[in-house]
Amino acid sequence: MGEGRTVPFRWGGLPDGLDDVLVRAFTDGGAPTALSACVAIVAPDRRGEGLSSRLVEGMRELAARHGLTRLVAPVRPTLKTRYALTPMARYVQWRRPDGLPFDAWLRVHARLGAGLLGVCHRSMVVHGTIDAWESWTGMAFPDSGSYVIDGALVPISITREADRGEYVEPNVWMRHPVE
Repeated sequence: MGEGRTVPFRWGGLPDGLDDVLVRAFTDGGAPTALSACVAIVAPDRRGEGLSSRLVEGMRELAARHGLTRLVAPVRPTLKTRYALTPMARYVQWRRPDGLPFDAWLRVHARLGAGLLGVCHRSMVVHGTIDAWESWTGMAFPDSGSYVIDGALVPISITREADRGEYVEPNVWMRHPVE
């Protein structure tokens, strides 16, 4: 039906992204003080049943059970892929008439009481050769520059002279209450 994954880590301020959380989780010698969501996925045929909220609630319960003071989530807004040219900082400010976030996944977190901590501009970075990017995306990259690709939150950057493509994905840090 769905899957949620978390990792405990030592809070030392807002992480630079999910990559930073994972580094902290596995290299910091101190006792964990926070829990980070890493993945929350609901099977496509089960979406719309409220399961995503239950996954996040389970993460909050897990944090509380282990005495952790924070649950943070590096949220990947689901509708942002349709607005790849809009900066994340502007996108997260968009609201519906009822005042809730425009984005459905941000809205789930807001309804659960999460507060926006900030935008992380380099949450996940993916490097690859141009051949690799062409294979991954099914697109051709005939020139250096920025390209919008399906499923990406922001354009990728292609540098033909260096045979490199780089995707720097932002996310939105949200903090959930832990009781």
